[in-house]
Amino acid sequence: MDVQVRHTPSFAVVRCTMAGGEAVRAEAGAMMATSDGVAVEAKMQGGLMKSLKRSVLGGESLFITTYTAPPQGGWVDCAANLPGDAVVRTVGGGRALNLSRGSFLVAESGVEIDTQWGGFQNLVGGEGGFLVRASGEGEVVAACYGALDTIALAPGEKVVVDSGHMVAYDDTVTMSTRRVAGTMTSLKSGEGLVFEFTGPGEVLTQTRNPSALISWLTTVLPFSRQ
Repeated sequence: MDVQVRHTPSFAVVRCTMAGGEAVRAEAGAMMATSDGVAVEAKMQGGLMKSLKRSVLGGESLFITTYTAPPQGGWVDCAANLPGDAVVRTVGGGRALNLSRGSFLVAESGVEIDTQWGGFQNLVGGEGGFLVRASGEGEVVAACYGALDTIALAPGEKVVVDSGHMVAYDDTVTMSTRRVAGTMTSLKSGEGLVFEFTGPGEVLTQTRNPSALISWLTTVLPFSRQ
Protein backbone atom coordinates (compact mmCIF):
# COMPACT_ATOMS: atom_id res chain seq x y z
CA MET A 1 0.00 0.00 0.00
CA ASP A 2 1.16 3.52 -0.78
CA VAL A 3 0.35 6.38 1.62
CA GLN A 4 0.66 9.99 0.47
CA VAL A 5 -0.17 13.18 2.38
CA ARG A 6 -1.23 16.31 0.50
CA HIS A 7 -2.48 19.83 1.41
CA THR A 8 0.02 20.09 4.25
CA PRO A 9 0.60 21.61 6.72
CA SER A 10 -2.77 23.25 7.35
CA PHE A 11 -5.43 20.96 5.85
CA ALA A 12 -3.79 17.57 5.40
CA VAL A 13 -5.54 14.82 3.43
CA VAL A 14 -4.13 11.29 3.48
CA ARG A 15 -4.56 9.11 0.37
CA CYS A 16 -4.06 5.36 0.85
CA THR A 17 -3.64 3.62 -2.50
CA MET A 18 -4.31 -0.11 -2.22
CA ALA A 19 -3.67 -3.10 -4.45
CA GLY A 20 -6.50 -5.54 -5.10
CA GLY A 21 -7.76 -7.05 -1.84
CA GLU A 22 -5.64 -4.78 0.38
CA ALA A 23 -7.33 -3.09 3.32
CA VAL A 24 -6.78 -0.03 5.48
CA ARG A 25 -8.37 0.88 8.81
CA ALA A 26 -9.32 4.44 9.78
CA GLU A 27 -10.89 6.32 12.63
CA ALA A 28 -14.68 6.52 12.28
CA GLY A 29 -15.76 9.59 10.31
CA ALA A 30 -12.31 10.17 8.79
CA MET A 31 -13.22 9.22 5.20
CA MET A 32 -13.39 12.06 2.69
CA ALA A 33 -13.71 10.03 -0.55
CA THR A 34 -12.97 6.62 -2.08
CA SER A 35 -12.48 5.30 -5.57
CA ASP A 36 -15.23 3.20 -7.13
CA GLY A 37 -15.67 -0.31 -5.77
CA VAL A 38 -13.95 0.12 -2.40
CA ALA A 39 -15.86 -1.83 0.27
CA VAL A 40 -16.59 -0.03 3.53
CA GLU A 41 -17.24 -1.83 6.82
CA ALA A 42 -17.49 -0.31 10.29
CA LYS A 43 -17.14 -2.62 13.25
CA MET A 44 -15.68 -2.98 16.73
CA GLN A 45 -12.09 -4.16 16.23
CA GLY A 46 -11.01 -6.80 18.72
CA GLY A 47 -14.44 -7.27 20.28
CA LEU A 48 -16.65 -5.21 22.57
CA MET A 49 -14.37 -4.90 25.60
CA LYS A 50 -11.27 -3.95 23.63
CA SER A 51 -13.26 -1.43 21.58
CA LEU A 52 -14.76 0.10 24.72
CA LYS A 53 -11.31 0.41 26.27
CA ARG A 54 -9.97 2.12 23.14
CA SER A 55 -12.99 4.45 23.01
CA VAL A 56 -13.45 5.39 26.67
CA LEU A 57 -9.81 5.38 27.76
CA GLY A 58 -7.96 6.14 24.54
CA GLY A 59 -10.26 8.85 23.22
CA GLU A 60 -10.91 7.07 19.90
CA SER A 61 -14.19 5.97 18.34
CA LEU A 62 -15.91 2.77 19.42
CA PHE A 63 -15.99 1.65 15.80
CA ILE A 64 -13.09 1.50 13.35
CA THR A 65 -13.85 1.59 9.64
CA THR A 66 -12.13 -0.86 7.28
CA TYR A 67 -11.76 -0.03 3.59
CA THR A 68 -10.99 -2.95 1.24
CA ALA A 69 -9.95 -2.46 -2.39
CA PRO A 70 -11.66 -4.36 -5.23
CA PRO A 71 -9.59 -6.72 -7.48
CA GLN A 72 -8.41 -3.82 -9.65
CA GLY A 73 -7.22 -1.84 -6.63
CA GLY A 74 -8.42 1.49 -5.30
CA TRP A 75 -7.84 4.36 -2.92
CA VAL A 76 -9.36 6.12 0.07
CA ASP A 77 -8.87 9.72 1.21
CA CYS A 78 -9.02 10.49 4.94
CA ALA A 79 -8.89 13.75 6.89
CA ALA A 80 -8.95 14.69 10.58
CA ASN A 81 -11.67 16.75 12.27
CA LEU A 82 -9.39 19.67 13.14
CA PRO A 83 -7.31 21.63 10.60
CA GLY A 84 -3.68 20.62 10.65
CA ASP A 85 -0.95 18.32 9.40
CA ALA A 86 -0.53 14.54 9.26
CA VAL A 87 2.52 12.31 9.44
CA VAL A 88 3.19 8.74 8.29
CA ARG A 89 5.23 6.44 10.52
CA THR A 90 6.21 2.78 10.08
CA VAL A 91 5.91 0.36 12.98
CA GLY A 92 7.35 -3.14 13.08
CA GLY A 93 10.43 -5.07 14.08
CA GLY A 94 9.70 -4.33 17.73
CA ARG A 95 9.17 -0.62 17.07
CA ALA A 96 5.83 0.84 18.20
CA LEU A 97 4.35 4.33 18.36
CA ASN A 98 2.46 5.91 21.27
CA LEU A 99 -0.18 8.46 20.29
CA SER A 100 -2.07 11.04 22.33
CA ARG A 101 -5.84 10.89 22.57
CA GLY A 102 -7.49 11.67 19.22
CA SER A 103 -4.30 11.60 17.13
CA PHE A 104 -4.82 8.25 15.39
CA LEU A 105 -6.16 8.62 11.83
CA VAL A 106 -5.28 5.69 9.53
CA ALA A 107 -3.32 2.43 9.66
CA GLU A 108 -2.56 -0.56 7.47
CA SER A 109 -4.45 -3.72 8.32
CA GLY A 110 -1.31 -5.25 9.88
CA VAL A 111 -1.09 -2.49 12.51
CA GLU A 112 -2.67 -3.19 15.90
CA ILE A 113 -4.37 -0.20 17.54
CA ASP A 114 -4.79 -0.64 21.28
CA THR A 115 -4.92 1.37 24.50
CA GLN A 116 -1.94 1.38 26.81
CA TRP A 117 -1.75 2.46 30.44
CA GLY A 118 0.92 5.13 30.73
CA GLY A 119 1.31 4.97 34.50
CA PHE A 120 -0.23 6.69 37.49
CA GLN A 121 2.08 9.66 37.12
CA ASN A 122 0.44 10.42 33.75
CA LEU A 123 -3.12 10.56 35.08
CA VAL A 124 -2.97 14.07 36.53
CA GLY A 125 -4.92 16.55 34.43
CA GLY A 126 -6.55 13.91 32.24
CA GLU A 127 -4.10 14.49 29.37
CA GLY A 128 -1.95 11.44 30.04
CA GLY A 129 -2.78 8.22 31.77
CA PHE A 130 -3.99 6.24 28.76
CA LEU A 131 -2.34 6.36 25.35
CA VAL A 132 -3.15 4.79 22.01
CA ARG A 133 -0.40 2.33 21.03
CA ALA A 134 0.22 1.37 17.41
CA SER A 135 2.20 -1.86 17.05
CA GLY A 136 2.42 -4.80 14.66
CA GLU A 137 3.62 -4.32 11.08
CA GLY A 138 2.83 -1.50 8.66
CA GLU A 139 2.28 2.21 8.33
CA VAL A 140 0.25 4.35 10.70
CA VAL A 141 -0.86 7.95 10.21
CA ALA A 142 -1.13 10.44 13.07
CA ALA A 143 -3.03 13.71 12.65
CA CYS A 144 -2.43 16.92 14.59
CA TYR A 145 -4.00 20.32 15.17
CA GLY A 146 -1.86 22.92 13.41
CA ALA A 147 1.57 22.20 11.97
CA LEU A 148 3.75 19.29 13.06
CA ASP A 149 7.21 19.45 14.63
CA THR A 150 9.57 16.49 15.12
CA ILE A 151 12.09 16.50 17.95
CA ALA A 152 14.90 13.93 17.62
CA LEU A 153 16.36 12.99 21.00
CA ALA A 154 19.77 11.39 21.49
CA PRO A 155 20.20 8.76 24.25
CA GLY A 156 19.67 10.50 27.60
CA GLU A 157 18.64 13.80 26.02
CA LYS A 158 15.49 15.38 27.50
CA VAL A 159 12.79 17.73 26.31
CA VAL A 160 9.73 19.18 28.08
CA VAL A 161 6.48 19.47 26.09
CA ASP A 162 3.18 21.03 27.16
CA SER A 163 0.57 18.28 27.51
CA GLY A 164 -1.79 19.81 24.95
CA HIS A 165 0.91 19.96 22.27
CA MET A 166 2.02 16.31 22.35
CA VAL A 167 1.03 14.14 19.37
CA ALA A 168 3.11 10.95 19.51
CA TYR A 169 6.44 9.49 20.54
CA ASP A 170 8.54 6.42 19.78
CA ASP A 171 8.36 3.40 22.04
CA THR A 172 12.06 3.87 22.77
CA VAL A 173 11.38 7.23 24.44
CA THR A 174 10.68 7.37 28.17
CA MET A 175 7.88 9.72 29.26
CA SER A 176 6.92 11.14 32.64
CA THR A 177 4.51 13.87 33.73
CA ARG A 178 4.97 16.77 36.13
CA ARG A 179 3.73 20.27 36.80
CA VAL A 180 5.84 22.98 35.25
CA ALA A 181 5.80 25.18 38.37
CA GLY A 182 3.87 26.04 41.52
CA THR A 183 0.14 26.71 41.56
CA MET A 184 0.39 30.51 41.35
CA THR A 185 2.94 30.40 38.53
CA SER A 186 0.73 27.97 36.62
CA LEU A 187 -2.28 30.26 37.00
CA LYS A 188 -0.36 33.34 35.86
CA SER A 189 1.35 31.72 32.88
CA GLY A 190 -1.46 29.42 31.77
CA GLU A 191 0.98 26.49 31.83
CA GLY A 192 0.25 23.49 34.01
CA LEU A 193 0.92 19.85 33.21
CA VAL A 194 3.94 19.02 31.04
CA PHE A 195 5.47 15.86 29.64
CA GLU A 196 9.18 15.20 30.09
CA PHE A 197 10.64 12.92 27.42
CA THR A 198 14.01 11.19 27.54
CA GLY A 199 15.65 9.79 24.40
CA PRO A 200 16.59 8.00 22.30
CA GLY A 201 13.81 8.45 19.76
CA GLU A 202 11.49 11.01 18.21
CA VAL A 203 8.75 13.11 19.79
CA LEU A 204 6.04 14.62 17.57
CA THR A 205 4.38 17.87 18.66
CA GLN A 206 1.61 20.10 17.29
CA THR A 207 1.70 23.88 17.07
CA ARG A 208 -1.88 24.31 18.36
CA ASN A 209 -3.58 22.99 21.49
CA PRO A 210 -7.11 21.50 21.05
CA SER A 211 -7.92 22.07 24.73
CA ALA A 212 -7.08 25.76 24.38
CA LEU A 213 -9.47 25.97 21.41
CA ILE A 214 -12.27 24.44 23.49
CA SER A 215 -11.58 26.84 26.36
CA TRP A 216 -11.67 29.84 24.03
CA LEU A 217 -14.91 28.70 22.36
CA THR A 218 -16.68 28.27 25.69
CA THR A 219 -15.91 31.90 26.57
CA VAL A 220 -17.26 33.41 23.33
CA LEU A 221 -20.19 31.17 22.35
CA PRO A 222 -23.64 32.43 23.42
CA PHE A 223 -24.49 29.46 25.64
CA SER A 224 -21.43 30.13 27.81
CA ARG A 225 -23.00 33.41 29.02
CA GLN A 226 -26.35 31.89 30.01
